[in-house]
Amino acid sequence: MHLTHNDLDAVGGDAIHRMRYGNVTSIFCSVGKFPSALNAVAAVEGNGSVLSISDLGYQRGIEQRVRNVRAAGWQIEWRDHHRWSEEEIGLIADLCNLLRVDTSTCGCGICARDLLPGDEKAAEIARVVCDYDLWKHEDPRSAVLGVVLQRKKNRDYVRDRLAEGIISDDVIEQEYHDIVGDMEEKMTRSIRKTSILGKKYRIAFSPLYGYPSETAARIRKELSTDIEVLISRDGRFSLRSVPPISHLIAREYGGGGHPNAAGGNFNFSFLDRIRFLLLGSSSRFRDFVDMTETIG
Repeated sequence: MHLTHNDLDAVGGDAIHRMRYGNVTSIFCSVGKFPSALNAVAAVEGNGSVLSISDLGYQRGIEQRVRNVRAAGWQIEWRDHHRWSEEEIGLIADLCNLLRVDTSTCGCGICARDLLPGDEKAAEIARVVCDYDLWKHEDPRSAVLGVVLQRKKNRDYVRDRLAEGIISDDVIEQEYHDIVGDMEEKMTRSIRKTSILGKKYRIAFSPLYGYPSETAARIRKELSTDIEVLISRDGRFSLRSVPPISHLIAREYGGGGHPNAAGGNFNFSFLDRIRFLLLGSSSRFRDFVDMTETIG
């Protein structure tokens, strides 16, 4: 069984698992639903089977859920490229048959190196996936896959093609062109409703209608921002930053991620949601700015 995130990095990692093992039971989940996913696995007898976790980082208190999974008879292999403290590694390492934390590559990269060392197709898939996930943007194929996977319905198709060593085909290219128009419209809406706050950092707060990475990049280019906070109606947010502090900020909001890209949750109340939907603002934003400007 493979438990992983729900983005291109996760899809690439799942393809690597299928190249190595054949058919795999795959669970894609958001960072916020990771604890619930572990609870679901713990409710099933593992009987010595392997639960492979990838592209999901440590969360406060997650060790108890991991302990329950182990008690249910699962062997646990955990591969991740997010930032872990030594204390966090210590809390998890003894509960796993394998714990690999490597911030030098993406999650798919770790999977390819561990599961298919020396395999050229796996290495090529990892290079393309990491190009997008680590914001290198040197290979145009990665941007196409990243956009196509903004639509959940494309996940299995892209995964299956990657498992075959195919990075692009007519279906993927057509889906990309179909999405671009919608993406442009939604990015324009986000930018139009963006608020800029902060002194030390120029911080953009914007409603998220879709395509978080692409929207953040457009905001940074057009508004010369240092930090972009893209907020869904329920208060969950995607965070991008020029200074390498995204993961530190996100941890203050129940999330995590990378130094330049992360996610968290404002945990909006009902009134917060109404205010945000009507006015595009929240009292939480000022607290966010004050906290952020004490970091770094």
